[in-house]
Amino acid sequence: MDLTSLSLHELQRKFRSGEACPRDAIEALEARIVQVEPKTKALLHRNLENALRLADQTDVSLPLGGLPIAIKDAIHVEGDPCTCASKMLTRYKAPYDATVISRLKAAGAIPFTRTNMDEFAMGSSTENSAIQPTHNPWDLSRIPGGSSGGSAAAVAAREAFAALGSDTGGSIRQPAAFCGCVGLKPTYGRVSRYGLVAFASSLDQIGPLARSTRDCAMVLNAIAGKDPKDSTSLDLPAEDFTKDLDLGMKGLRIGIPKEYFVEGIDPQVQAAGEAAIRQCQELGAEVAEVSLPHTQYAVGVYYILATAEASANLARFDGVRYGNRASHPKNLLDHYQRSREEGFGSEVKRRIILGTYMLSSGYYDAYYLRAQKVRTLIRDDFNKAFQCVDALICPTSPDVAFRLGERTDDPLRMYLADIFTIATNLAGICGISIPGGFATVDGSRLPIGIQFLGNSLEETKLLRIANAYESASGWVSQLAPI
Repeated sequence: MDLTSLSLHELQRKFRSGEACPRDAIEALEARIVQVEPKTKALLHRNLENALRLADQTDVSLPLGGLPIAIKDAIHVEGDPCTCASKMLTRYKAPYDATVISRLKAAGAIPFTRTNMDEFAMGSSTENSAIQPTHNPWDLSRIPGGSSGGSAAAVAAREAFAALGSDTGGSIRQPAAFCGCVGLKPTYGRVSRYGLVAFASSLDQIGPLARSTRDCAMVLNAIAGKDPKDSTSLDLPAEDFTKDLDLGMKGLRIGIPKEYFVEGIDPQVQAAGEAAIRQCQELGAEVAEVSLPHTQYAVGVYYILATAEASANLARFDGVRYGNRASHPKNLLDHYQRSREEGFGSEVKRRIILGTYMLSSGYYDAYYLRAQKVRTLIRDDFNKAFQCVDALICPTSPDVAFRLGERTDDPLRMYLADIFTIATNLAGICGISIPGGFATVDGSRLPIGIQFLGNSLEETKLLRIANAYESASGWVSQLAPI
């Protein structure tokens, strides 16, 4: 029995029936990692000895008892490296657990392996990692998406049963689409950000990547909830996100945003999106066209707000308290300049420079303040749409995974890879990417992602819809050929 091919909930059944134990799962993952990690380069660190110790101590009757979860390298796990895939934090070790890690441990889960990412979560391909680029398990010459590309590739390559990522403009959903797994971005404030190294604080949200909607719901059950350490986390009653998974789509209304089905989409992605809409109709849902008229401004607004917040958040990395420290500086200014010059990669520097410009005297009102006003209009578009429909459907990305190096010299084209995911973060709503078929490109069979978007705090309904589509389509059962 190959344990690594199981989903999280299937593995849980094995544990509770006594057919397998947590140590078996950890050892199976380790063997798999040894086999495929030289090809995928999805992981940055793992502590096998500690994971086996926890496996022997865990209570499998707990909600996630004994289940190994991979962790994006921007989330603190006490005692583990937390590099954010940057030279700036090469020697940094997390001094405490992020709230999501504390909650996973309380539910019995075992954090095992740190996954690669774009440096400080800034990127759409995981090529911006200062340590190594990650390769897509479906075609090793292609990117896995980003910034949570290591998490998605690890799940797809069966180096992890599930993983945590963070989503600022699509960084969970886009790599999930490119790697053929499920990725959930919860409502902003649904999950604590305490212990997540911040990129853009008003946009960042932690969420799960896994092999099924049910697995994502199980992880969300554990990590969601109010946290006094995060002032933006919402004070909501506990909710079981698995309870409505099997209710189906019958009687629900699914909206088709006309702005998300436009020229420029890969024809095979367009066809998969249309097939997904028909599938929803066959499952008893009513479909209706809706409009999100300010969609055209989303990318511009995002890269103003996100870079401005990144500029402020990354100012703390000055080489004084932690992080890369320049040797033998001439003076304090030289210390600051060289510590940051040596520690940050080119994409991070690009965004810091852009964000600092946006916040500078004379430009704040023209750019940052105006972008905040348009953000409100984008949020209003979604509010109006959700008065008429229960969820929205669209492709997760306009393309399938592109080749490594194909867009590294064209930042604007790279940014447009997130055109269908960015508005979700600006509005603070929830979204999920589900495998929706395959495209054939240059002889490679590459996953296509279908995205469902739900209103704020409607994860239970969103997961119900996603699970119905997942069960009927069967695409999620396909395994990467690696």
